[in-house]
Amino acid sequence: MSYFTGETPDNYEQKCLCTLILDTSGSMSGQPIRELNRGLQEFYAAIEEDLIAANRLEVSITTFGSNIKTIQEPALIDNFDMPTLNIGGTTRLVDAVRQAMRKTEERKQWYKETGQPYYRPIMVLITDGEPDRDQDVAGLSKEIQAAIDSKKFTFWGLGVKGFNHQVLNQICPNNAPALPLSGYKFSEFFKWLSNSIGIITQSKEGESIDLPPVSDWAQMKF
Repeated sequence: MSYFTGETPDNYEQKCLCTLILDTSGSMSGQPIRELNRGLQEFYAAIEEDLIAANRLEVSITTFGSNIKTIQEPALIDNFDMPTLNIGGTTRLVDAVRQAMRKTEERKQWYKETGQPYYRPIMVLITDGEPDRDQDVAGLSKEIQAAIDSKKFTFWGLGVKGFNHQVLNQICPNNAPALPLSGYKFSEFFKWLSNSIGIITQSKEGESIDLPPVSDWAQMKF
């Protein structure tokens, strides 16, 4: 049985689910969390202005520190206000990604049950640290790669200043290594993400898609 049983679709446009998995551990305090919150609000505004994306993109947000919270269940932009993130605790990254993966599969099942076509979901992990020692990084890496090989979703890992390059690269799939954020250019990243989603949601099944270059926000030398 689908977790979303009983929910009625707002429309039957082809859906694009974007799940944001966001590090809210204590190390994100200060400028990082301020800039991340600003970027999220700008992302929301950009999607809201794109009529096609607004009718097709569903956003879900899972945060992780010492606790894992799905602070936004999958929903169209018109159906929620972008929350403001608060920080605290350690880094239960692996548990958070696994929760987000489960919810992604549940939402896909709901799309099928309600007759809504959908694009391949997008998952975006943003972190500035490394997982707690008890987190199963190796196991998660295998799960993500298997899911990518099965075309279950697309996965991007964004590393914020101070992140562990080796660990994040281990988590990310082979075809999409970790992307280091230049400074705290979250606004530029979310502008790229909203532009990319605009391209995806206007594409047709099987069509080749060229996404915008990442040079505006990614630190390509490190």
